[in-house]
Amino acid sequence: MTFLNSHIARIMGTPWKPTRQQIAAAAGKQVPDLLAPGLDVVFCGINPGLYSGAVGHHFARPGNRFWPALYGASFTHRLVSPFEERELLDLGLGITNIVARATASADMLTRQELIAGARRLKRKIRKYRPAAVAFLGLGAYRIAFGQRLATLGRQSERLASSDIWILPNPSGLNAHYQLVDLARLFRELRVWVQRKR
Repeated sequence: MTFLNSHIARIMGTPWKPTRQQIAAAAGKQVPDLLAPGLDVVFCGINPGLYSGAVGHHFARPGNRFWPALYGASFTHRLVSPFEERELLDLGLGITNIVARATASADMLTRQELIAGARRLKRKIRKYRPAAVAFLGLGAYRIAFGQRLATLGRQSERLASSDIWILPNPSGLNAHYQLVDLARLFRELRVWVQRKR
């Protein structure tokens, strides 16, 4: 795919596969937040991977289990593509990240970046006021918010006026949780959202 065609595909939201060069060149790029006021849940990743940075959509790398977990938990009625992510807004869902810059691995982020990202995120959440923020990654949450004893599930503390949930990182590299486990944990959040409405 030529640069012009990939640019047009990105604007139109059409699925496309980036080249290795495009993926490598995505280091430091940002993926726009998917936010609106009053959402039920804002899912918060650690930071975009290079594949997501290249295509401009969240959780876009093939093998990432975010989209199948959403479907498996019945947040969506069908398997949604990262290129269709704007459909989530109509379902009361949004996506953001603790750190905006794309990296090859979340391990490349510094502690200071995560802490600064947490401060920026708090301002966003105060502005948009979702019912809940679901962090996708326990370790990053612990560092960013100084909560070393945090565990998966609903937390006792809040972020601005929003409830906090912690779910496992859906990356295909996270071998501790299979898709069935992710879907079950995501479903617990969905059931809570339905009761809260």
